[in-house]
Amino acid sequence: MSTKKTAYSILELAIISKGTSVKETFEHTVILAQKAEDLGYTRIWFAEHHNMKAVGSNAPTILIGHVAQQTQHIRVGSGGVMLPNHSPLIVAEQFGTLGALYPNRIDLGLGRAPGTDRETAVAIKSDFLEAAHSFPADVARIEDFFSEENSSSAVRAVIAEGLEVPIYILGSSTDSAHLAAKKGYPYAFASHFASTHLENALDIYRKEFVPSATTPNPYVIAGVNIMIADTDAAAERLYTSSLRMIIGMFTGKREYLAPPTEMTADLKEIAQHPSVQSMIKYTFVGSKKTVKEKVRTFLKTTQADELIITSNMYNAQDRLYAITAFSEIMKELNS
Repeated sequence: MSTKKTAYSILELAIISKGTSVKETFEHTVILAQKAEDLGYTRIWFAEHHNMKAVGSNAPTILIGHVAQQTQHIRVGSGGVMLPNHSPLIVAEQFGTLGALYPNRIDLGLGRAPGTDRETAVAIKSDFLEAAHSFPADVARIEDFFSEENSSSAVRAVIAEGLEVPIYILGSSTDSAHLAAKKGYPYAFASHFASTHLENALDIYRKEFVPSATTPNPYVIAGVNIMIADTDAAAERLYTSSLRMIIGMFTGKREYLAPPTEMTADLKEIAQHPSVQSMIKYTFVGSKKTVKEKVRTFLKTTQADELIITSNMYNAQDRLYAITAFSEIMKELNS
């Protein structure tokens, strides 16, 4: 493995556990962010999803401001804003506002997908397919709105002009790899749920990368799922909550995150289905020792500059344990 230091961050979906209110979930998110800040995490990003019962991160910009207000230095951003759902002008104004309130702490991650099912995507924006195709042009418009040169334009996001709010391109296939490379932006790949194109996308990004003023070298962020407990057996049990939620996505049973159960033979069998395997390939479950070796292998394969983790566990205390153990893993691997 390379001797370079690998940054580590959190991707937060504000997962709502059964029996926990939305307000309590957001309170847990703040506690998680504060703990992550103390542990040396680089950033916490909020993912935009819609029409999913267990996901509370429907409005990332609001959660970004809420968490940034209650932390000191950890970077806070979107992972991402699903651009087909939004006007580039409004995105620039919102993130310009956040950037003015929390200088040098706000990240703008942009994704091409709607972050939901087709019916909901149409409800958000009837021309969502056309909007998805205009993703490169919309990214360019946001760039313009943040530039000082746009001050002479007829349409302006005045609050954003000249602010340093770095843009990150998100992807789950190879399409956005080309764009991120061409623009010279950092590239975040959603390997925590889309494993198929990871290596190909990273290869495209690195080979085609054009240095920019903000990013002189390729910068890769890769997503992984982390489930860490005292023992492998305990971690496997905690993992059943997340696994059942994933299975529910395929069966149409989208419920709140359920309490963990024993890992049954039926669950193990379903987890081997190719569609499920594609989503959970980079899910690292076990004790700290077990997960450390899996992370080491993943870093050797991807040479990622940064890992961004999800840890969808039923109990908030279990998540705090997991992110603490993961920070220890990363410090050991970086030493």
